Amino acid sequence: MQPSDFSMQSAVDLGARKAALEREAKRQAEQSSGTANPYAIDVDEQNFQQEVLERSLNTPVVLAVLQAHSEQSSQVERALDRLAIEAGGQWAVAKIDVQASPQLAQALRAPGVPMVAMVIGGQVVPGPAGPATREQIRDWLSQVFDGLREQGVLPENYVGLGPGQEADTGQEQAPADPVEAEAQEALQRGDFAAAEAAYAKAVEADPKNEEAKLRLAQVRLVARVRELDAGEARQAAAERPDDVEAQARVADIDMYGGKFDDAFDRMIATVKRTSGDDRDAARKHLLLLFEVLPAGDPRVAKARRGLTAALF
Repeated sequence: MQPSDFSMQSAVDLGARKAALEREAKRQAEQSSGTANPYAIDVDEQNFQQEVLERSLNTPVVLAVLQAHSEQSSQVERALDRLAIEAGGQWAVAKIDVQASPQLAQALRAPGVPMVAMVIGGQVVPGPAGPATREQIRDWLSQVFDGLREQGVLPENYVGLGPGQEADTGQEQAPADPVEAEAQEALQRGDFAAAEAAYAKAVEADPKNEEAKLRLAQVRLVARVRELDAGEARQAAAERPDDVEAQARVADIDMYGGKFDDAFDRMIATVKRTSGDDRDAARKHLLLLFEVLPAGDPRVAKARRGLTAALF
């Protein structure tokens, strides 16, 4: 290899490494503050197959090709995060940083950055390229979901979108709901107990408030995982398969990372191999995980059948 080639390759590698580290630091900061999108994952060449193509066989994946330090990319990323959270995890967001993963970005042949696409069943449905508001992305998602339902790819009762309808002006909008405003303010300052109390009060006042129930379950999940070390948790679960708490910690981590089926399967397997109080504890934790997704989610329905089979 010529010296000039080596220098060029080194520059590319260092640039990609720096961008990847910046992306990871951003993700950790969001997790620490409680503002992270639990249904998003950063994707690179190593995990694209599993986290995008394979995952899309079971649930839609919205692919976002982004560029660090770009206001247009930041606007699109914020819009997708908010829409995904509103939808309660009915679809995942896979984020690709063109600087951290230049080869993957090139392979996708994005017409522009930022770019959004839907991946379902391993097939890519192109979406907006360039700047796009939350309202524009929401309209596109609605059209895609409508088309997929008509084709029978998605169930007829699959909505894929949350209740929010307000247009995105590029600025964060204050929630109209006073409970949501109180909870979001608490989350911004890292006070998970206050946010949980706000949503719990709303549920107590109106037990049929499905949105508050969903938010309450999500806040409780984030509060449980924010102090966990994923590596240590997984090692403990591998060493102690009958330890319900150890298995529940990893299930929580998987739920937070959008690996809902993995989380459900882990707790169902724990129910199968335990008995007595341990079995009941595993069952109850699985029921808590069900609450993180919207009522009627097909993945919850499937896991409920698995739980019934494990119990009887």
